[in-house]
Amino acid sequence: MKKEYRVKKDKEFQAVFTRGASVANRQFVVYALKKDQQAHFRIGLSVSKKIGNAVVRNQVKRYLREAFLLHEASIAPDYDLVIIARNPAAKMTAQEVADSLRHVLKRSGVWKRQVK
Repeated sequence: MKKEYRVKKDKEFQAVFTRGASVANRQFVVYALKKDQQAHFRIGLSVSKKIGNAVVRNQVKRYLREAFLLHEASIAPDYDLVIIARNPAAKMTAQEVADSLRHVLKRSGVWKRQVK
């Protein structure tokens, strides 16, 4: 992920947590904050130390970043997103992470509808 696609600062995370809407499934919690006139979406990832060791946590973050790259064109550009991984995410494959993330993003309204 490029630098401009990341939520990095604590103030930005806190703004998404306080003013954003949250949607969850068993594996992930997504906080979404609509930001008008933003060229592309930005994501922040949070994986607690309760989830496995450092290797497992980093693997979950890699899978999440890969899922966002895979679905980049389908995500609305004017959102800041914070993804919090829950414990079941540690045992998932990359494909399962991508499917679960797509499901929770659709529920949050961030997913753009595909026109056939």
